[in-house]
Amino acid sequence: MSIDPRRAAAAAAWAALTLALAGCASAPAPAPAAPEPPMRLQAAAPVAAPAPAPAPPAANGSPVDAVLAYADRLRQLPPAEVTQEIQRLGDTGYTPVRAMQLALALAQSKNGGNAGRAQSLLQRVLAQTDGDAPALHGLARLFAAQLADQRRADEQAERQQVQLREAQRRIEQLNERLEAVRAIERSVPSQPRRDAPEPRPPSARTP
Repeated sequence: MSIDPRRAAAAAAWAALTLALAGCASAPAPAPAAPEPPMRLQAAAPVAAPAPAPAPPAANGSPVDAVLAYADRLRQLPPAEVTQEIQRLGDTGYTPVRAMQLALALAQSKNGGNAGRAQSLLQRVLAQTDGDAPALHGLARLFAAQLADQRRADEQAERQQVQLREAQRRIEQLNERLEAVRAIERSVPSQPRRDAPEPRPPSARTP
């Protein structure tokens, strides 16, 4: 019996297709991917606001602070350095703060002539109405009053010294005169001492 080649080819193709489908069915299906857990939205941590930076101090501070700080430093200097400060401040340009500092140095020098110069500087600051001068007016008035009181006390002490020297001079003159009188007394020879005459006996009366 003859086999139709077309039928044989169709049967072979059908068998191959059947085997392929069977293999696909027997292979395990891939497991579905696990769903990713839903993302949780976390509240953002509050960002702390930066602390405000402290205000930078002024370059030289207030005029009053500058003068007071200089006064505190000046009182610790020996007299030689105070003299150097007077020269240094006198050679620099004028400002109200430097004028106050120079007045302080002049007052500390314990020189009567410098006290008058210090008063002049304070009066100049008090007469000025611009710049740093108005801020220093209160301190300048206080310092000027202290200088005036100190000047009166110095003048009174000087008068007392003059009176004391005059009293000592008079005492020395009196001592010199007294010593001169004693010297004269010592130079005079003493007179010889005369003996008293013997008393005469009473004369006998004639009866």
